[in-house]
Amino acid sequence: MKLVVVGGGIAGLAAADRALEIARERGLPLALTVLETRERLGGTIETEGTGGFLVEAGADSFLSEKPWALALCRRLGLEQRLVGTDDRFRRTFVWFRGRLHPLPEGFQLLAPARLGPFLASGLFSWRGKARMALDLVLPRGTPGEDESLGAFVRRRLGREALERVAQPLAAGIYTADPDDLSVSATLPRFLELERSQRSVILGLWRAARRSPAVTAGTSGARWSLFVTLAGGMGELVEALGSRLPAGSVQLKRRVSTIERRGAHWHVDGGNGAVEADHVIVATEAYAASRLLRYVDPPLAAMLQGVPYASSATVSLGYRRADVPHPLDGFGFVVPRIEGRSLLACTFSSVKYPGRAPEGQALLRCFLGGALGGSVLQDEDAGLVRRAREELRAALGVAVEPVLVRVHRHPASMPQYGVGHGSHVEAIERRVAAAPGLSLAGAAYRGVGIADCVRSGEVAAERALIGSSATA
Repeated sequence: MKLVVVGGGIAGLAAADRALEIARERGLPLALTVLETRERLGGTIETEGTGGFLVEAGADSFLSEKPWALALCRRLGLEQRLVGTDDRFRRTFVWFRGRLHPLPEGFQLLAPARLGPFLASGLFSWRGKARMALDLVLPRGTPGEDESLGAFVRRRLGREALERVAQPLAAGIYTADPDDLSVSATLPRFLELERSQRSVILGLWRAARRSPAVTAGTSGARWSLFVTLAGGMGELVEALGSRLPAGSVQLKRRVSTIERRGAHWHVDGGNGAVEADHVIVATEAYAASRLLRYVDPPLAAMLQGVPYASSATVSLGYRRADVPHPLDGFGFVVPRIEGRSLLACTFSSVKYPGRAPEGQALLRCFLGGALGGSVLQDEDAGLVRRAREELRAALGVAVEPVLVRVHRHPASMPQYGVGHGSHVEAIERRVAAAPGLSLAGAAYRGVGIADCVRSGEVAAERALIGSSATA
C-alpha cells in the first residue's frame, strides 16, 4: 500500500506511526510518505532549551485521563521520561478586581464539588453563591438540544459562575467565546450530570464521594491529571520522527491539490506529485478544504465551515527574587470582564520541574483567542509590553525579564460552535463515501494532544484495516 499523510503535526505523526505498527503486525508492505509544509515536524508543538530554561511554543502537556497519548508514550519507550505536575501547588487563580483569587478547592470547571471551600471563597458574592445553589433544585433542560456553554452555565449556575470562572477557563482551554462554544462538543460530562443527576452540583458531589482523586484533580496514583516529558513536548515529536523510515518525510512540501485519478490518489506536492492508495489529510480543516475542493466540493464547504481562532504565547524568564508573588499555584486565568489583554498565565517553572534554572522563574502568558484577536495586530514587542504590564499588575513584577520568547499561532485553534457535533458527523459521512481518504486533527472530536493522537490513529486504522475501524 502507498500511504500519504499530509501534515506533520501530532495527528499526522500519530497516524504515520500507527500505520507502520499495523503494517508490521500484519506483515503488510507499506510505502509511507509524510508531506509537511514547514521546515520541521510537530506543528504547534516545539520546545526550546536556552540558558537553562525550557520554553514551550505550543502545548506544554497532555491529559492522562484520556489514554491515547499516554499509551503512545509507552509504546515509544518514553514512559520513564514522563513527569507530572507538582501537586503541592495544585491550584489555579482567577484575576478578579485587581486581585488573584484562588479557585475554590474542588471546583470542577463550572461548579463546586466541595461545599466548604466554595462558601469561604471571596471570588463570588453571596448573591452569586445563592444563585449557583439554585442548580440543586432547577429542572433538567430540554434533552437533545445543543446549546452554548454560556447559555448552559447561565441557566444552571448564573451569571457570576459564567463571567468569573467558566468564561476565563474556556478561554484558557479553547481560546473561545462561551456563547459560541458547544457544551455538548466540549464539556459533555456536565450535560450528562444534568441528565442523570438533574443537578450539576449534586452530580459532582456524588462523584467526589465515589472518587476523591477526581475532585483533587488527579487521575490516579501513578500520574497527575496533566503530564509532560522531562525535556518538553518536543521529545514526543522527536521520538515519533525517529521511528519513520528513512526518506519517508518530505519537509517544505506544500501540497496544492489532492485528486482522485482512477483507482489512485494524486497528491500534488509542489516539487512533483505523489501517487497513493490512501491519503490521510491531517491539516487544519480550512487547509483540508482547499486540498479537497476538486475531490468533493460539498465536503470542502463543510470543512471550510469549521472556524478557527489565533493566539500567541509570551514566555518570560525572571530571577525568582524579582517576582514578589509566592507563585503558589499553576497560574491564573483572566475573566473577559476585567478588560485585560491576557487570557491566562502559567507558572511553568512551578507546574513542572526543570523549566527554569535554580533561582529563576518561567512565566508563560497567553493572548488573543476568539474574544481578543485584535491584540495580535501588535508587533512582538507590543505583545511583550502588554504581557509585562499585566504581570506587573497581577504579580508585582517590575524588572526586565532575563528571557523573552514570543510564539504566534495564527488560525490554529478550531472553534467548536453550537452544532459542531452534527457538523462533524456530516463531514464523516462524506469522507466515508470516499474510498482511500481519511481526515485527522483537532478540528473534529477534540483539541488536546491525546485527542489528536487518537484521531491520527483511527485514520491509520481506517487506511490499513478498513472502514470497520472504530472511532
